[in-house]
Amino acid sequence: MVRIFDAAKAEAKRVAQMGGIRMVEDSLEVATGEGAGTIGLELLQWPELLETVFIPLGNGGLLTGVGRWLKAHSPATQVVGVAAAGAPAMVESWQTGRIVEHRTVRTIADGIAVRVPIPEEVADMRGTVDDAILVSDEAMLKGMRLLHQHLGLVVEPSAAVGVAALLEHPVRFKGQLVATVLCGGNLTPQQAREWLF
Repeated sequence: MVRIFDAAKAEAKRVAQMGGIRMVEDSLEVATGEGAGTIGLELLQWPELLETVFIPLGNGGLLTGVGRWLKAHSPATQVVGVAAAGAPAMVESWQTGRIVEHRTVRTIADGIAVRVPIPEEVADMRGTVDDAILVSDEAMLKGMRLLHQHLGLVVEPSAAVGVAALLEHPVRFKGQLVATVLCGGNLTPQQAREWLF
């Protein structure tokens, strides 16, 4: 059974409503964006200008939170959101200026597998995000393996999208000082065996 990001969110909303619990929805709650912004603060402690920063694009809260800080304090830094090619709804929505929903997603990157974009986040991307690109599952897997082999890091597919972007667009970013946000290491033991070795 394929786990879908939006289905998990819908179930969380249902449980919260049934229990009379406040649902804090990532990307709609201002505090989540502020928290993500602290990553931008840390990135800009690098002594040289970061020319491009790749940020995973799911619902958009991480991207816009980090991106707002970067644009406020280093406007020359290009903020690039990276999503899975099998879950293009957020990229298509940002590119077209209208909400684009998909019936299904086809990606191993369940942490960014958005079918139904949050309109407020698509709007927040305007003026904060310089570009949004899609990467293949194959490039994510290769990025995960490189991070594991060379840095000893275990990351999930959603976290490897920045490395995947470099692998799929080497000419475009050649010679640039780039950074990527690595977030999430949610792999089952079986996925770790299959994807990292």
